[in-house]
Amino acid sequence: MPIDKVIVVEDDPILRRNLEQQLRQHRYDVAGAGTLAGVRELMERDTFDLIFLDVRLPDGEGPELLREIQTHPQKPLVVMITGFGSVESAVDCMRNGAFDYMLKPFSSEQLQVTLKKAENFNQLLKVNAYYNNAEEEETGCELIGNSQALENLRQLIRKVARTQATVLIAGESGTGKELVARALHRESPRAAAPFIKVNCAAVPENLIESEFFGHERGSFTGATSKREGRFELAHGGTILLDEISEISPQVQAKLLRVLQERELERVGGNRTIKVDVRVIATTNRRLEESVERKEFRQDLFFRLNVVPIHVPPLREHKEDVAFLAHQFMPRFARKHGARVHGISDSALAALDAHPWPGNVRELQNVIERAVILCGDSGLLELEHLGFSRFGSGDLSAPASTPPAAAAASASSAPAAPAAEPGTLAEMEKRHILAALERTKQNRTHAARLLGISIRTLRNKLNEYGVKGKESESAAGGEA
Repeated sequence: MPIDKVIVVEDDPILRRNLEQQLRQHRYDVAGAGTLAGVRELMERDTFDLIFLDVRLPDGEGPELLREIQTHPQKPLVVMITGFGSVESAVDCMRNGAFDYMLKPFSSEQLQVTLKKAENFNQLLKVNAYYNNAEEEETGCELIGNSQALENLRQLIRKVARTQATVLIAGESGTGKELVARALHRESPRAAAPFIKVNCAAVPENLIESEFFGHERGSFTGATSKREGRFELAHGGTILLDEISEISPQVQAKLLRVLQERELERVGGNRTIKVDVRVIATTNRRLEESVERKEFRQDLFFRLNVVPIHVPPLREHKEDVAFLAHQFMPRFARKHGARVHGISDSALAALDAHPWPGNVRELQNVIERAVILCGDSGLLELEHLGFSRFGSGDLSAPASTPPAAAAASASSAPAAPAAEPGTLAEMEKRHILAALERTKQNRTHAARLLGISIRTLRNKLNEYGVKGKESESAAGGEA
């Protein structure tokens, strides 16, 4: 419920108490005042969401305060109330920013209609502010691909979307887990309601609770005003908890309560707020292993894992690589104003041979780089892709070594005994460690070379048990 605190400004004490009582029955925190001075004093002490303001008061006119409120950075909705209404008065109040205009006496049904309109409008304002401040979304919003693996995934999404079940989406970084979550929301009965995302890995640990549940004014240093959390913004819609494995045990316990009871309390508050949200969570880890290591609550895992969805890595549906490359190419050509008409056979062969540790996100980065570098030729060639060697993904040789020189060097070297190729996971590990060695352990440069984000690189190195001081340039922040 986006509206919490209400002020009733009415000089008749009987009418004021009656309206206050009705509002408290709707579970609002209500304060009352009989004068303009009294309401100004209340607004200096706290923030309010809604004001019922009488047009005529002992120490002045209500429209005077209405105009004053419009200059506040966080202004409450104002409903003007009067027993001496006129068309001119109503028009004047609405022009000066009033949300509604009611004639006394009004029935409880009229009050309920006004409150419902105010709640919907207030949530719309909050969600709109969230989207305006949100980071720009990744290129593309559809799960594209012709492989059977992608078709199976789309069928599962259609089946699960029409339900209200909590969904846990698992998969490696860059596979498109957020696209799956957006597809679930878009095809659900909640499609017209908000879709709110929280990146649990990007929010500092000391602020994640406030991001989830909101906070009251003065609840901690810097909390200068009340703020709704993401769960409240998502009321009636869907909330995406991205990289859910990154939250602390304390927040896990509070999140479990929200999933079980569909209610929460803001940080520093004592009022229980009911929320109606569908929860979708994503992770690039195996949460079962995190549960075994006591890093993630087992009961929370069971609550999240009602419907598990696995997003396959790109190496498991390689037949989509060429198709995706041809889809991304015109998109990035429009973005950068380039003229591109195709991809050479040698470049397509290199794309097909690459192991794609960064999955579809890495493929996007490679195609965008190639579109930028191809110049006036309009044809994406092998050298535009940024791979150090054709197909092997081996980064141990300098990128500047010409292919002919590399071939000559290989032919002059003594033949090495044939070795087993190893698993894809082993090849990926060697590929990443070679990139680190080539960049002298600079993780930012290595991630850029690999076409993946620093967070993906950190997660991979944690899997390999690679420790040590990170070397990351300030300019290369996390993708």
